[in-house]
Amino acid sequence: MSDEPPGARDALAPSLLLAMPQMRDPNFERSVVLICEHGGDGTMGLVVNRPTGTSVVSIVQMEQLDTANKDQSVWIGGPVDTSRAWILSSDDPGTPERIQLTDSLFLAASTDALRQCLQAPKEEQNHYRFLLGYAGWAPGQLEGELAASAWLNAPLDLDIVFNTPADEMWNRAIKQLGVDPLLLHMGPGVH
Repeated sequence: MSDEPPGARDALAPSLLLAMPQMRDPNFERSVVLICEHGGDGTMGLVVNRPTGTSVVSIVQMEQLDTANKDQSVWIGGPVDTSRAWILSSDDPGTPERIQLTDSLFLAASTDALRQCLQAPKEEQNHYRFLLGYAGWAPGQLEGELAASAWLNAPLDLDIVFNTPADEMWNRAIKQLGVDPLLLHMGPGVH
């Protein structure tokens, strides 16, 4: 990912991609994807509505996690490089390598950011997402999928990302576009 300031990014980043009903790929069916970077080298995003039943502390081995939030869940960020972990946060983790996506959205992959995520007070737990993997598109691939009506593009809404139950995110994001999800046409697209 580049070190460009948030205003220098393409209009697709950051934004949300909403899978159309004809999307049958199990990695993306009814998915909500946060586009983190879009440019000449391709597109990188994180699926934000795929929680698992696994707690982060059950798969992470770190010293001094006695104050860890045991309820923080692992989320599936996408099918690419599923051993790679990301911390998505609506609070600035203050770590040097963090990437600022917007004024109130940050992406990091350091142990310091992970520790901050796991030690957040219970009332701040929804400010963080621990995601494994990511979604990636080669240069021009996402544009082709958008042209084939595989996705809807929506403005970024942090309330959807952090405060909406995962099983309601897709419907809510579609409705915010003024579209009834039940009326979306099943037609050509990516399968």
